[in-house]
Amino acid sequence: MRPLPVGEHGLLIELDSAAEVEALHAELLRRAADGALPPLREIVPAARTVLLDGLADPRGLIAELAAWDIPPLTAGDRPTVEIPVRYDGPDLADVAALWGVTPDEVVRLHSATEFHVAFCGFAPGFGYLTGLPERLHVPRRDTPRTKVPVGSVALAGPYTGVYPRSSPGGWQLIGTTGTVLWDPRREPAALLAPGTRVRFVPQETA
Repeated sequence: MRPLPVGEHGLLIELDSAAEVEALHAELLRRAADGALPPLREIVPAARTVLLDGLADPRGLIAELAAWDIPPLTAGDRPTVEIPVRYDGPDLADVAALWGVTPDEVVRLHSATEFHVAFCGFAPGFGYLTGLPERLHVPRRDTPRTKVPVGSVALAGPYTGVYPRSSPGGWQLIGTTGTVLWDPRREPAALLAPGTRVRFVPQETA
């Protein structure tokens, strides 16, 4: 861990991998729930960092972090969300070509994978899901779309994501879902949170 003070009340912790970020985030949440952390306003995980904001004494916490024993996460530590998907995306054939398989095999491989939310960002309710092996990572599209439909299931690099609203985007679109990822009237508003396990369940296309 490489902790760096950010302003007067923030602490940014750099780590070497997404797995370390997830483990540290879970440990911070556990300690916060147990009252074993100093008061703070927010804990925000990202791809390789965790930001702690609203600390009265960030440098004091740096000294404590060095002595922490942070256990790795296990599957049983995370809740699971199932998302029904119609694998009808316009880039399904392109992803099949990149993987060197048929479109049906893309469906099988993707839906057989247990994903988990590494972190959230880009738009409210958008989770960056990891789980695909490196050989199945794909590049972003050379030309981004000006409008990606809400509910699009997409791939880019090591991540799978579901667009919670219509927006521009350059990810490879392989399917669609009617699941609502972000609803301000719901508590919590976001369906997916860091650490959540996700399974995609194939549905018949119309």
